[in-house]
Amino acid sequence: MDFRITLERAERLRQLHAECKPLVLPTVWDVWSARSAADAGFPALTVGSYPLARSRGASDHEGQSFEEVLAAVKPIIGAVDVPVSVDLEAGYGQDPTALVAGLLEVGGVGLNIEDTVHSDGGRVRSTEEHAGYIAGLRTAADAVGIPLWINGRTDLFLHAEDVSGVADEAVRRLRAMEQAGANSVYPVAVQDHDELLTVVIGAVSVPVNATAHPVKHDLERFRRLGVGRITYGPLLQFAMTDAMKRMLGPWAP
Repeated sequence: MDFRITLERAERLRQLHAECKPLVLPTVWDVWSARSAADAGFPALTVGSYPLARSRGASDHEGQSFEEVLAAVKPIIGAVDVPVSVDLEAGYGQDPTALVAGLLEVGGVGLNIEDTVHSDGGRVRSTEEHAGYIAGLRTAADAVGIPLWINGRTDLFLHAEDVSGVADEAVRRLRAMEQAGANSVYPVAVQDHDELLTVVIGAVSVPVNATAHPVKHDLERFRRLGVGRITYGPLLQFAMTDAMKRMLGPWAP
C-alpha cells in the first residue's frame, strides 16, 4: 500500500483513540465483514486472529504462518477506507523489525501482540521479554516514520485460576508494556470484573482494551468504568454464528 495512505491511516487511528471514549473497533475476518462494519459507521477496524483463522479453515494460536496472515489481511485492508489494526498473536516467530515491515507493507496501521507464545509450546513471555519485544516494535515503526498503534496484550488473567491473585503481577506487566512503547494495553479476560477493570485502568496512563460481546455487554458500562478501547475478539463471529443457526434452523430437514 502507498506509504502516504498508510501514514494517514496511522495518524487517523491515533486521533480516534484520543477522541473516542471508548473507541470501539469491530473485530472482522474477511472483506465482507470489514465492509459491513465500515458501512455501519465504524471509523476503524481490527482483524482478529481467531475469526480470521476460523474463516479460512485454519487453527488459531499461530496455526497460520506470518506470510499466510499477511496474504489474508491484505485484501481486507484494501477493501475499506478506514484504519485497520491486525491481531498478530505473539509475532509468529518474527523479530520485531520483520513483523512491522510485513504489516506496514499490506497497509496495517496497528497491531495486537500477546505474551502467550503458542508456537513455542504455549509458554508465557516474562514481563521483561514481552516489554522488550514491544520496545523492538516501537523502534522499528519509528525508524520508518509510521506512528503504528501497538496494543500490548497480557494473558495472565486468562491463565489464572484466581484472577485476583495475579492482579499485582499483571499491573507490573501492563506498566512495563506502556513504558516500552505500547499505545494501549489489553488484559484479556477481565471484561466482566468491574473491580479488576478499575484497578488496571487506574494503573496505567494509556487506554485499556476490553473484550466485549456485541449483544450481551453494555457500552455505557464500559464507558462509565473508563475503558478506552473495545474489541470483540471472537465474540462477534460467535454471535453471528448463533444468529445464523437460529435463522436457518426452521429450514433444516
